Amino acid sequence: MTIRVVIADDQELVRSGFAMILDAQPDITVLAEVGDGEAAVAAVREHRPDVALLDIRMPTMDGIEAARRICADAGSRVIMLTTFDQDDYIYEALYAGASGFLLKDVRREDLVHAVRVVAAGDSLLAPSVTRQIIADITGRHRPGATRSAGGSDARLGVLTTRERETLHLLGRGLSNAEIAQTLVVSEHTVKTHVSNVLTKLGLRDRAQAVICAYETGLITAGEN
Repeated sequence: MTIRVVIADDQELVRSGFAMILDAQPDITVLAEVGDGEAAVAAVREHRPDVALLDIRMPTMDGIEAARRICADAGSRVIMLTTFDQDDYIYEALYAGASGFLLKDVRREDLVHAVRVVAAGDSLLAPSVTRQIIADITGRHRPGATRSAGGSDARLGVLTTRERETLHLLGRGLSNAEIAQTLVVSEHTVKTHVSNVLTKLGLRDRAQAVICAYETGLITAGEN
């Protein structure tokens, strides 16, 4: 199955370079390249891609608002293009529905891998640096958010003990295989637990599960 992609970045060289790399893959096709947030939303509504790559900072409409609209009504999955000096935007982008982040100087093989991973329904939150960014931002920035020590948040009451353990390991950035090894169960069982966690907590994907783990105090900043 071909993975369909829309790319939005106000830097022409960035978006054309990404498009060239992705179009060279036998299983990926780029449907449109645009230079601002409004055009990105319009392109996604027109083409209904599997994945949209959005720069966080764009004219007319920024990438966060574009991601919010795309995730709300188009069903496409979103990867944000960012740099380390834009860490404060990452938290809001996750809540807008983004499934992952890439630095603009990403290696070509990592770009291709990211698109495939997100198109398959997973998220790009395994690297420890991303976990740390999320932990820091969760502790500082969400208006009105309160965090419960030791994972005592009432939201977690709907989870079984094993589902709660699964959420904790998701929050640490472990893959399904790593969770299976830790809990001494099969990967199929882990997939079931992950699905139950997302459904019971009303979460879109693993990316939002990571945020939830931090918000509820199940994970603390800096935990490995």
